[in-house]
Amino acid sequence: MEKAPEQLYQEREKRTHDAIQLQVPDRVPIMSLFGFFPARYAGITFEEAMYDYDKMMKAWVDATVEFQPDMYENPFTIRYLGQIMETLDFKQLKWPGHGCDVMTSYQYIEGEYMKADEYDAFLFDPSDFMVRTYWPRVFGAFDPFKNLPPIHSIITYYMGLGAFAAFDSPEIESALETLLKAAKEAKRLIGGAMEYAERMKQLGFPPQFGGLSQSPFDTLSDFFRGTKGAMLDMFRHPDKILEACEKLLPIMLQIGLSAKSRGHRRVFIPLHKGLDGFMSPEQFNTFFWPTLRKLILGLIDEGLNPFLLWEGDCTSRLETIADIPKGKAVYWFEPPFYNVHRHARRCEGLLQKAY
Repeated sequence: MEKAPEQLYQEREKRTHDAIQLQVPDRVPIMSLFGFFPARYAGITFEEAMYDYDKMMKAWVDATVEFQPDMYENPFTIRYLGQIMETLDFKQLKWPGHGCDVMTSYQYIEGEYMKADEYDAFLFDPSDFMVRTYWPRVFGAFDPFKNLPPIHSIITYYMGLGAFAAFDSPEIESALETLLKAAKEAKRLIGGAMEYAERMKQLGFPPQFGGLSQSPFDTLSDFFRGTKGAMLDMFRHPDKILEACEKLLPIMLQIGLSAKSRGHRRVFIPLHKGLDGFMSPEQFNTFFWPTLRKLILGLIDEGLNPFLLWEGDCTSRLETIADIPKGKAVYWFEPPFYNVHRHARRCEGLLQKAY
């Protein structure tokens, strides 16, 4: 007899949770990051997937039903971004049909979107820095925001209400109109994500992740200082890096905790710079691991399960990263091909030693 979707949903959820808790599941759970594969499988371009609501919905539903992973990845929150990025003139990505071939995945544009001498401005007021400095650099549509007064200067009627006069300009008006257009597209994106989630639930598939977060150091390096800037800062501005990571920690924790409001416990954390090829073990223990470990423990304390994707070789720090509670998190290793078997043996030994 064919199982009901509700039964399949519970079985898949239990299978995954049993594996996380180091219990023996009925079989190995299968979770897949499809990327743009469903678009290729459906015979549509990657560009169409990023812009066409109906085509994306059908392609990803069909692929999930066809290949039957235990959990689904919601494509709307990470793929259906084309119109929003185009509306805002987003500078940090090239995407299919816009800087990339229509059948090529999006590509990140590395840059120092925060300069080395701007740490103090970021640390003093991150929100103000984001709106008046960072946004104008990464969104062409928000370039006029660099002329706004500091956010913290508008406190009460006699301490800054006159500063609102800065909004009375054609450039700011145009930027706000563009923001409203992007908001409508963002609302459509969220609606698609909700519709997709409901359809998956009706088919018996639980979500892989209920939220996303990131290591504080990765956030600083990926989005603000860039790879080169972060590397140099470890030598030239080590104290500023540490301050910035501590400043970002509660923000990253709050973002990850959003999974609770959605009723899910798994939080995806992709990891980029804490690898053997970028920093030494000593640098890892100084700049990367302390705030990442606090993030992991903070999520676990709230009943969540962090899923950390180590996107490269991290052999030299396996003993260090084993220092977390057992049965609460998942480490997902992506080693170079020639190291796969060596990593597998090393990780198996570590697990036996630690648990």
